[in-house]
Amino acid sequence: MTAAASPHAANEADSLATQDSAVVSLITCFPGPAAYELYGHTMLRVQYRGIDMVYNYGIFDFDADNFIYHFVKGETDYKVGGYNGAYLLIGYRRRKVVEQQLNLTPEQSMQVMQALVVNARPENATYRYSYVYDNCATRPRDIVENVLGDKMHYGAMHDTLTFRQELHHYNANYAWLQLGIDLVLGSGIDYTLDYRKQMFVPMVLMQAFAEASIERDGTTVPLVSKTIVLNDGSDAGDILPPTPAYLSPIAVASVLLAIVLAVSLIDVRRRKVSRWLDSTLFGIAGLCGLLVFFLIFISTHTATSPNLNGLWLHPFALLPAIFVWIKKAKRVLYFYHFANFAVIILLLVSWPLLPQAANVAAFPLMLCLAARSASYAAIYKLQCTKNDK
Repeated sequence: MTAAASPHAANEADSLATQDSAVVSLITCFPGPAAYELYGHTMLRVQYRGIDMVYNYGIFDFDADNFIYHFVKGETDYKVGGYNGAYLLIGYRRRKVVEQQLNLTPEQSMQVMQALVVNARPENATYRYSYVYDNCATRPRDIVENVLGDKMHYGAMHDTLTFRQELHHYNANYAWLQLGIDLVLGSGIDYTLDYRKQMFVPMVLMQAFAEASIERDGTTVPLVSKTIVLNDGSDAGDILPPTPAYLSPIAVASVLLAIVLAVSLIDVRRRKVSRWLDSTLFGIAGLCGLLVFFLIFISTHTATSPNLNGLWLHPFALLPAIFVWIKKAKRVLYFYHFANFAVIILLLVSWPLLPQAANVAAFPLMLCLAARSASYAAIYKLQCTKNDK
C-alpha cells in the first residue's frame, strides 16, 4: 500500500539465512495523505549481529508500461524487496511507525528469514497484487502464520465489519475518493469479514499481532515480545482534513439535482428539451459507465462484479447524449428514456433490500438522470399530442 521504491540488497539478504538467530519484527506505518497511503503499510524487519534488513511487499513501478490500465484490469504486479533498515523511515517522517518484535525461537526466526530471502530473489519477487486479499499486510502475516502453524492464536475480533465499512473508516476524510470507490466496487465487498480478512489493513494486523499468542512447551506466550514506536504521530495518520461539507459529494449532488429539476420543469412548460444539459449529464454518465462496465465484465478484480451501479451508470447513456441532437432519433430516445426512468426508480425503491451498500451521494445523481428522462418522455408525448391536433 505504498509506492516506496527500494533496491534489493541481495548479498546482505542472503547472508541472513546463515545466521542462527535474529530479531524479527512487524513494522506498521500509519496512514499518509496520498490516496494509496490511506490504509497504512506493513513490512517485516530482521536484525542480527549488525545486519538490519527490511522487507517491503509494497513496491510497484508507477511508470511501468500501461500501469493504470493493468491496475484497473486487476493485473497489477507488485514486488517484495529487501533493503537496509537504516532507510526504514524514509518517506514516513510525518507518519506514526510502530515496530513489534516477535517472540520467536531461533529456529522460527530462521524459518521466517529463509522465507523472506527466497521471496525476495528476483525470480520470486513479483506477485499479483489484490488490495483486499493479497497485499503488503497479508503477505507478512502469511509468512509468520506458516512458520508458527497451529501454535499461533489470535485474540477476539473487535468489530464486525464489511470490506466497504473498513475502507470507509480510513477514507472518511476523502469524500470524493470514497464516492468513487463506492461506485466502482460492487457487492463483493459488502459481506461480513472474519478476523483474518480484516487484516488486509495494516493497523488491524498490528492490533491482531499485539493480542495474539503462541503455544510453546506447554505454556502460552505473547506473539509480540516488545513494541517500539519508531516515529511518533497520530493514530489517525498524517492525512488531509475532511472535505468541507459544502464541497462534499452529497452537497454538490443535491445542488445539481435542484438545478436539473428546475430546468426540467421549465422544459416541460415550454415543451422543449435543453439539449445541452442532456448531452452533458448523459455524456458524463456514459463515460463513467464505460469504466464501470470495464470493471464488471473485463477486469479480474474480485470486488468489482457484480455491481448494481451498472444499472444506472452504463455506456448506453452515451446514446441520449448524442441522439438528442438528431431529430430523427426522437422516437428511439423516447423509448430509452421511458426505460431508463423505470429502471432508476425501481432501483431507488428497492435498494434497501439489495445486497450492495450505496453511497448516499449516488441517489441525487440517479434522480438527476431520472428527472431528465421523465422530462424528455413528457415533452415527447406533449409534442405528439400537439401534432395530432
